[in-house]
Amino acid sequence: MRESIQAFSWKSSFAKTSVRYAFFGGLALAICTLSTLPAFFDVIERRHGIVLNDVVLQWLPAINLSVPIFVVIWSMALLQATRCLQNPYTFSLFVWSFLFLTLSRIITISLVPLDAPTGLILLKDPLSNSFYHGPFITKDLFYSGHTSTQFLMFLCLQRRWEKALTLCSTVVIGVLVLVQHVHYTIDVVAAPFGAYLAFYLAKKVVDKAFGRIES
Repeated sequence: MRESIQAFSWKSSFAKTSVRYAFFGGLALAICTLSTLPAFFDVIERRHGIVLNDVVLQWLPAINLSVPIFVVIWSMALLQATRCLQNPYTFSLFVWSFLFLTLSRIITISLVPLDAPTGLILLKDPLSNSFYHGPFITKDLFYSGHTSTQFLMFLCLQRRWEKALTLCSTVVIGVLVLVQHVHYTIDVVAAPFGAYLAFYLAKKVVDKAFGRIES
């Protein structure tokens, strides 16, 4: 059966004032929020938290899987970026979703002070690590940004094979960050719920701007 994908052209979409406000407003807010992260992470790295007794991590051997994690994350990011450039609705939906996701993680990380899991192996991602211009971040734990972003892509992408691929990548990344002891199990389990909440809020904003009505 042929897949049904609702596409919006950039020209016709930007003819609407509400779309322009949603697009540029979301982009500006996302950039501003992301620019605060290095300072935020510097603060949380200095604070003392608790070490959870995670039976799953105790059972899993700690293995450095930075390379496969890097490959999966940025391959899916490239797919998402391609779809965003093709469709302004998808672009706006992902930007607003990622904005709400980032804000929610700032809140949850602030409210749940955790120290890095026992046996942590630093996750070396040359692209992400260069953004922070400092030491490795180890306490951005609850909930997992790596896992939640993969699930966010699953929610935002429309084609069936893309959804299947990003759902698989969500599971894969969740397992890999646990094996590397980058996150606690609760961080990974909570990630899809945080992503869905962010997506739900973003969809309300973007659907209203685009005048999109679900059949």
